[in-house]
Amino acid sequence: MALMLLLAIPTAVFAQRIPPHVFVGTASLDGTPAVDGAAVTAWIDGEQVAATNTTGGEYTLTVDQGDSSFAGKTVSFKVSSANASETATWITGGAEILNLTAATGSGTADTGTAGESGDKGATGAKGDQGDTGQSGAAGVPGSNGADGKVGPAGLAGVDGKTGVAGAAGAAGDSGSGGLGVIALIVAIVALVAAGGSYMMGRRA
Repeated sequence: MALMLLLAIPTAVFAQRIPPHVFVGTASLDGTPAVDGAAVTAWIDGEQVAATNTTGGEYTLTVDQGDSSFAGKTVSFKVSSANASETATWITGGAEILNLTAATGSGTADTGTAGESGDKGATGAKGDQGDTGQSGAAGVPGSNGADGKVGPAGLAGVDGKTGVAGAAGAAGDSGSGGLGVIALIVAIVALVAAGGSYMMGRRA
């Protein structure tokens, strides 16, 4: 009876263990077979779940889900930390040939499910006032105005008055006729001079 129980324990443990998914095939990097010892890793939901090394450009990788549930999940692969173009779906007890091709400089193998967007942040403080803009272009000059009207004519000047004639000179003594004529001429000149001085005074 004791012997039967001891033999039954390993069988029960094996029966409860979920079979893994095994991948085999070639592994190449940048178009050439991976060197011996190159790492080949498997990733699910952004976490590494299995790893192995290449031999002769080939690999064998066992992806065991352990305590997790990988059924139906996508498996991504890396060759020497470079993403492989190929992916697979994890199947309980699965076994398939999958040739992996990777290129140096490729991105992450599996970024996982994107998280929800966060709440909108508070409005930031008002920024400093910007610099004064450049002056605008000069406006177009206006047209010249029309000429003004001619002003009214000024008033006419006042005419000057004629000077008053001077008094007649006294009669001279009887003398020669020539002296009388000279005396008359002098009297006339004196009258003309007096009239001119009067006119000049009026105009001044």
